[in-house]
Amino acid sequence: MQLSVIIVNYNVKYFLEQCLVSVVKACKNIEAEILVADNHSSDGSKEFFKDRFSEVQFIWLNQNDGFAKANNIALQRATGEKILFLNPDTILPEDCLEACVGFLSTKKDMGVLGVRMIDGSGKYLPESKRGFPSLFTSFCKLSGLTKMFPHSKLLANYYLGHLSENKTAEVDVLAGAFMMISKKALDEVGSFDEAFFMYAEDIDFSYRIQKAGYKNYYFADSTILHFKGESTQKETLQYIRIFYGAMLLFVKKHYGNGVSSLYGLMIQNAIAAKTLSAGIKKLVRKPAASTGKQHTANKAYLIGNAQHFQHIHQQLQQYFSQVTPAENVNEITSPVDALILCEPTLSFKEMIAVMEQHRQQYEFFIHADRTKSMVGSSDKNTSGKFIPIN
Repeated sequence: MQLSVIIVNYNVKYFLEQCLVSVVKACKNIEAEILVADNHSSDGSKEFFKDRFSEVQFIWLNQNDGFAKANNIALQRATGEKILFLNPDTILPEDCLEACVGFLSTKKDMGVLGVRMIDGSGKYLPESKRGFPSLFTSFCKLSGLTKMFPHSKLLANYYLGHLSENKTAEVDVLAGAFMMISKKALDEVGSFDEAFFMYAEDIDFSYRIQKAGYKNYYFADSTILHFKGESTQKETLQYIRIFYGAMLLFVKKHYGNGVSSLYGLMIQNAIAAKTLSAGIKKLVRKPAASTGKQHTANKAYLIGNAQHFQHIHQQLQQYFSQVTPAENVNEITSPVDALILCEPTLSFKEMIAVMEQHRQQYEFFIHADRTKSMVGSSDKNTSGKFIPIN
């Protein structure tokens, strides 16, 4: 087997549905297997996928022991020479996996391969490539210096801001949303550390890969869509505590006692400050009125064929005040709030290109052919949106 794709799902069945369609198509020219480990989802995922996606091996776990452990359970069943760890809230272009497998095969010293990512608004995700969180690098990130000087080699090392997002390069850390590695290197280094329940497991993994003498590469020749934020809003107290707690765990594991103590103090102060900030925002923020529906934009263009439009137009009227059909983006002639990008009228690669070209101009929704949903996300910091389709 050339490639094993491993996906961990937890309560994001509609995002996973769109993801699986794109993965199946990206595996067309590759000998591949797809494994989904479900972390005991409570959103009806098991029933939703029953008798669907015959190409996929579903592993239904009886409890949620975290992202790392679920990946490791699926890994025990994997037979591929190369392994791809992939998040369920991603969309891959059709040529992505073939290009990545080809590039991975050219590098004998290859550790982990990551790709260029955009969020649900079409904006580039700087976490596609990162530096290791040293004491100074982390201080710059937490203090806001990285954001103020995003292209500085010294102050923006957290996101390697001095390296072009459009140039393939050797980097320190790659995002756990898309990590491809040879099984040989994985067997030597070991997979994810299950002490990390959520977050920082990708940093730990990338660090151990480099310590073993391998190199991690950011592959800029393929761009994927990573909705992100669909399950965790970044201003919540829960996110703040889990994320920075995971970072502290990484530091304690890999850095010396002196550095670890200073880092721990800095992170604890950051947790306190962000917790206070999040608490204040929660107090002053007015609660949104509940409608029982996912909030969406008012007017939308559906980029698809007439059959698509006839099939879902009536259901979309529950979410949009007006939906206008079009066969391509160039047909948009009036102000509009959202674009519904339908496959196969548009390939997944074309959808990603449209989102980048019109980034942050519209609210985007993805609807893969013959699926029961469409999904979108305004940006990486907000909850994802989904529209069920019968």
